[in-house]
Amino acid sequence: MTAEVPRGHIDPIPHEARPFQGQPAGIVTRLVAALLDSLVVGIVMAASYLGWCGLLFLIQGRSFTFPRPGVFFGLGAAFAIAFVYLTLFWAVIGRTYGYLVMGLRVQRRSAKPLRLPGAALRAAFVLVFPIGILWVPVGRDNRSLQDGVLGTKVVYDWKPRANRIGFHAEPQD
Repeated sequence: MTAEVPRGHIDPIPHEARPFQGQPAGIVTRLVAALLDSLVVGIVMAASYLGWCGLLFLIQGRSFTFPRPGVFFGLGAAFAIAFVYLTLFWAVIGRTYGYLVMGLRVQRRSAKPLRLPGAALRAAFVLVFPIGILWVPVGRDNRSLQDGVLGTKVVYDWKPRANRIGFHAEPQD
């Protein structure tokens, strides 16, 4: 089942992972990827807050005090950052940082990449109804509730691919 690698090329797929290439991802792998993505969102939020504090310090000088955003502002900012992060990465390269680390890719059932509207819809669904991932162990082909409704799937995929913006993940001969 493993394809031959052309002479002089290095196969990016670890030998142990080759039987899983293209197979539906399980719940543990997807939860670890989601945790990593949550950390990315948290880091972006912290950096944004510190940047805002720095700007306020430059403007206010000695009268500066750290702003205390409310809970709703913090949740709204987290939702907005996560929505943009998931949408852009799923639409452009099919994976977020968490998906990259765990060797996952999100795609349509036809194995084609998500387009921007589909990625945005999936991101919104995942953020509004995150418990839908618990459907993975009982769903057909390890699909979450979001995958079943939106016609997407998450598969193991370690191969780098060219994206649609013109950057290439692999050297061109």
